[in-house]
Parts: sequence; structure tokens; C-alpha cells
Amino acid sequence: MLKLLKKIVADMIRYIREKIYALIPSRTGRIAVNSIAAFCFGVAVCATGVAITNSIQAHSGVGGLETTGVPQFTIDMLPHAETSIADVAPNAAHELMQTFPEEKNADEISYFTYRVKSGDMIGIIADNYGVTQDTIISVNGIRQSRLLQVGQYLKIPSIPGILYTVKSDGETPETIAKKFEVSAEKCAHVNSLEQTFALNAGVTLFVPDAELDWVTLQEINGDLFRRPLRGRYWLSSYYGWRKSPFTGARSFHSGIDMAAPTGTMIYAALAGRVTSVGYNEVYGNYVIITHHSGYRTLYAHMSAVLVVRGQSVDSNTRIGRVGNTGMSTGPHLHFTVFKWNSTVNPLTLLQ
Repeated sequence: MLKLLKKIVADMIRYIREKIYALIPSRTGRIAVNSIAAFCFGVAVCATGVAITNSIQAHSGVGGLETTGVPQFTIDMLPHAETSIADVAPNAAHELMQTFPEEKNADEISYFTYRVKSGDMIGIIADNYGVTQDTIISVNGIRQSRLLQVGQYLKIPSIPGILYTVKSDGETPETIAKKFEVSAEKCAHVNSLEQTFALNAGVTLFVPDAELDWVTLQEINGDLFRRPLRGRYWLSSYYGWRKSPFTGARSFHSGIDMAAPTGTMIYAALAGRVTSVGYNEVYGNYVIITHHSGYRTLYAHMSAVLVVRGQSVDSNTRIGRVGNTGMSTGPHLHFTVFKWNSTVNPLTLLQ
């Protein structure tokens, strides 16, 4: 069939070329006509071949899944240990999680794996699996939810809860459950223990229905601190290693520099108490505020200080103005966050 079609097309092209030759006697014109004819012939043959091939494949069922919708499956098809169901079917994960406790005891726990896709957020993933974002954060040891990576695998339990590491010898499932205000019976059952079983320090349990404390959750989600500058500014220097603007040597920058016009208002980043106000050659006019959970914040290079030592502040308290005092190359706020006397990157904690 293909040979016959090619012969018909060739005859048509030959006929058209002869007619054009009669109208274009020059050699150059004939060469141009031959080139155009050859191109058209090639296009025609390729298009015809593709059409015939597609027709043959469509009728023979080659080249794809012919069923519509999602594949059917049952709980028994899935192993009882870690199971990846992210690619089984759209929205199947949530449905499976809802039916799984009915197939087994609701106090038993199984784990599934999920591979993070572009646009995923922990809260949405948690909703799809019928657990809490605290559950996913705790079980996977996530320290910064903003750094969730595409392609990263998450371990997701079949019931909500968090991991708890025993702080001291002698704690029991009963005392741990009381601490989190959850069922002691369920806590013991999930971990295959007696309610009064004495545990050693360092042992990790899964505490069903427990939640992270609000400070930890805000830390991880980067919502703990407000930005100390509410107006326009730009980051002139980041946290970490850099070349010193004064000596050129490699040095560690313990905070971030927020460049803004002199006089821009500075606010406390979190509620706390002013524990130090002063001046030195490096930081110029500075303020240090002590907060809960081991946090302290430093605000430096101020042109003016508006608080006094011992004063209680909140995130709406004006504590000073941007300046250029101390070792500074221009008006800016140097902002450092300490956690138990060690500096941390402020950008991971700022709203």
C-alpha cells in the first residue's frame, strides 16, 4: 500500500514539474523547481508513513494503557511495613489512610513513604494523609520546613502523633501520655508496652495524638520572630562566612545586615526583656533582648536607642533607630539571633 501511494505521489510531482518546465525554460529556474519538488515529496512520504503507522498501532492496542481512571487495588495488595503509595493513584493516599484503621486495630501503626513534588507543603501533605503537620515534622526530624526539597522522601505514620525521646530513667508510657494529655492506653499499645513499664533515658516512643509545643513549631516553620525593620530595606550582608569589608580577610558574620536610611525605626523581633544597652567600638549603639526558650537578639549600629535595661518589650515596641555607629560602612541594622548562646541564621526564623 505504501509503495502504491509513493508511486502516485511521484507521478503527480513529475506531471507538475513538466508543466512548470514549459513555463520556466532557464536552467536556474528548473533547479529551484526540482529542489522544491524533492522537499514536498519527502514531506508527503513522511506524513503518510506516520499516519499509516499510527493507524496500525491504534487498531492493535500498542503503545499505551487502554483503561481509563485509576487502577483498582485493595489493602491486602500493600505490605504491612513501609509502603510507597504516592504514585499509585491521585488522591488515593488519603482514602487509603481513612480505610486502613478499619481493616486493622485503630491503635496500631504502619508507615508509608511519600516523595515530595514541586509545590508541596507539609500542611497539605499532612491533610492528604489524615495526620498533622506536627506528625510529619517530628517523625522526619525536620528542622526547617522551608527547606523541604523536591524528591525528598518523607516517612508518614498511619495515625497522628509525634516522636518523644525519654528524658530521664523511670518515665513510663503513662507518665509520658499525661505530659501530652493523650490516652495512656493508646500510647502503650502503639509501642507494645505496658502502661507502667519503666523506660531508660534516650529511648524514643511514638506518642499518638500528641502535638509539638508552639515554640518548636514556630521555629521550624520560620514564624517565631517578626522582622525588626517594618519599612523598606535590603540585605547587604548575610549570615555566615564572608570577606571582611574592613580587612578583606575571611571572617564569620554572626547575623544579617539590613541596610536602610538613617533614622528608620527598629522594633523588637519577639517579646522579651531588655537585658543590655550600651556602646562599643564594633557594634556602636546596641540593644540585647532576652526571650523565652533560650533566645536572645542583638540590634547594633543604632543612631538612637529608645529603651532602657530591664524594660519589657513586645514585637510592636520601638527599641531604636537605624544608624551608622561603630564599625559600619553605611547606615544599617546588624541583627543577630542567639539560641542558648550559639548564633543561628535569623532568616530561618523570621516571618
